[in-house]
Parts: sequence; C-alpha cells; structure tokens
Amino acid sequence: MSSNSNSVVTKLLDRVLPRMPDFYGLISAQAEQLCQSMDMYVKFMETGDMEIGNRVRAMEKEGDELKSRHMEILNHAFATPMDREDIYRAIVTIDEILNYAKTAVREIEALGIKPDVHMAEMARLIRDGSMALRDGYAKLSTKPMDAEAYAATARKAERKTEKVYRTALAELFNAQHHIDALSEQKQGAEANALIYVIEVFKRREIYRHLSNGADRLEHAASVLHDIVVQIA
Repeated sequence: MSSNSNSVVTKLLDRVLPRMPDFYGLISAQAEQLCQSMDMYVKFMETGDMEIGNRVRAMEKEGDELKSRHMEILNHAFATPMDREDIYRAIVTIDEILNYAKTAVREIEALGIKPDVHMAEMARLIRDGSMALRDGYAKLSTKPMDAEAYAATARKAERKTEKVYRTALAELFNAQHHIDALSEQKQGAEANALIYVIEVFKRREIYRHLSNGADRLEHAASVLHDIVVQIA
C-alpha cells in the first residue's frame, strides 16, 4: 500500500476513532503546576512579601486556565484510560488546593497581617504533600501500584498540618499575659487586650484557611488512591 493510501486510511481512522488524549500527562502537568505554585506560596509565607503573594494569585489564575483546558479535552474525548469521573475529580481536587492558597494570600493582605512561623510550617507541609501527589500521578501510566505510597505520603502531610494548626491555635489563645495585666490594672492593659483579641481573630482566620487547604490535599490524595484501586 502506498504512503498516500496509508495517509488516507490514517485520516479516516482518526475521524472515526479519534486518538485518546494523554490524560495521565495532562493530570501530571496540572500537578506540576500546583507544585510550582506551592513553592511560591511557601516563599510568601516565609517572607510576607506581597509581590510574591501576587505571583501566587497569578499562578492560581494560570491553574484555573489549565483546569479549564483539561475539562474541555475531557468533555470532547472519545475514550479515556480510566473512568471519566475519576479524571474529573483528579483535575478539580488538584485545583482546589491552589484555590485555598490564593484565598489565604488574599486574606493576609486584606487583614493587614504578616505570616508567622506556624503559617510558614503549614504551607511547607502542604507543599510537600502536593509534591507527593504530583509524584504519585506521574506513576499512574507505568507503575500504578507505586502511586499508592505517594497518596499515603500526601495524606500524612495533611495530618501533620493539622497538628501544627492545633499548636498554633493553642499558642494564639494563650492570653495569660493580657489577663494578668488586666487584673493588675496596668496602664493601657484594656487597649492592649482589645488589640490582641482582634489579632487573634485575624490569625485564626488564616490558620483556618491553611487547615482547609490541607483538607483539600487529603481529598486529592484520596482521589489518587481511588484511581489506583480502579486501574491497578
């Protein structure tokens, strides 16, 4: 058969049976974009530099655009290497982690506070869990059983984040110094106590967003686990 005939047959087959998109590659690319964003997120939490924070917000928008492109490909795909719902969940849960990072950055700016050591530690743990998630998805197309260990590592990062979260709250709500100052009727004690109460509310809000971001990480890891169970 001539090369021209082969070309005609190939075009005809592609029209009747379109080639399957590389969904493993697409999900891995989105997970890689998440990790790059989380690296920037950690730098922001370590420095409080709003220029870096603005970069996190810009990268979240890039992540949304990537998610939309992947959804478009999924919606028009003739066939998929795994259940469509699993691909959808993988795309969405990866994106949700970055959404919470963006929200934390925006609220830190809006509330006018500086990130502290607890925020930085939680961000690093979420970043590490995101890296495990990325490495797990990278294994799906070749060694899917190996991906389960990475899913477990990501879930462990969520549990570690929750421990830091509880430690941060315990420290934040320890107002004994202000209580003592009030009881001793020290000058300015009432004003200082009020300022501290406001600070408590602000920081608790950011801690909560970081904790919720870790919950999204755990959810994404559970989706990876579910996919491994389906295809391994």
